[in-house]
Amino acid sequence: MPTADAVLRDIVLARAGSEAGWVEENLEALRRGAPERDLHIFLGLAPRRLGKADLVPTAAELEAAEAARPGWRIDGWSLDGAARVLALLVHAGQRPFADRFKDLRRTSDVAEMIALYRGLPLYPEPETLHFEVGEGLRSNLRPVFEAIAHDNPFPRDHFDEHRWNHMILKALFVGSRLAPIIGLDERANPELARILREYAHERWAAGRTVTPELWRCVGPYAQDEAALSDLERALSEGGAGARGAALALAASPAPEARQLLEGRAEAEEIAAGRLDWNRLEEAA
Repeated sequence: MPTADAVLRDIVLARAGSEAGWVEENLEALRRGAPERDLHIFLGLAPRRLGKADLVPTAAELEAAEAARPGWRIDGWSLDGAARVLALLVHAGQRPFADRFKDLRRTSDVAEMIALYRGLPLYPEPETLHFEVGEGLRSNLRPVFEAIAHDNPFPRDHFDEHRWNHMILKALFVGSRLAPIIGLDERANPELARILREYAHERWAAGRTVTPELWRCVGPYAQDEAALSDLERALSEGGAGARGAALALAASPAPEARQLLEGRAEAEEIAAGRLDWNRLEEAA
């Protein structure tokens, strides 16, 4: 079974070109316990020496990442970001990892912060990082928030229900998609469904649209008249909103949900496998 740092090392070196020797030399020094100053120097030089191109991982590399850490997704990472996370993983520092992470986060620019947060599923002692993760979730910068929320198994594995629900609601507030959130279905809960329905009511009252993705977390808990009424309203709006409502009704355990779907084109699309949450916007 490959380790995460071994997978990252292979990925970075495969793209480092003439800088591969520089990367290997520095990683070995960090592994042997080089001063923290050397870690900072490497992190600062990585974008200039390696560039900021997207990794564009191969199928084999994606498979290796999943084997090393289930749920870890490296598509979307940059080369310099991967090198930064790798250096942080291999550095045999004297201080606790959480202290080093905190200092790096507080002095980092946006690109560095995104890289730091994307590495969350790989770091040791994840229980010590909750405060710093909370700071990232409160960020007004959507890319920073999405580095935690999107394609990252850390929230699924380590957030309590309150923080999980807050993250989902924050995603809607900042216009971030829900589909890339790992564990979206398995971490759905009745309290989240209630919160999202209240949010939908606020949007409707203000004359604003409701993203159809919202209903994904509501459907499994839509059993009473009020919840089903909300979905019926969304169903009547047509378009993507109706498709989202139909998918939610299909997930509802209430017999009344079947009645609301009866005879609708969306129900036929769902039954035929042509409509699901991954194809919500593209469905006709």
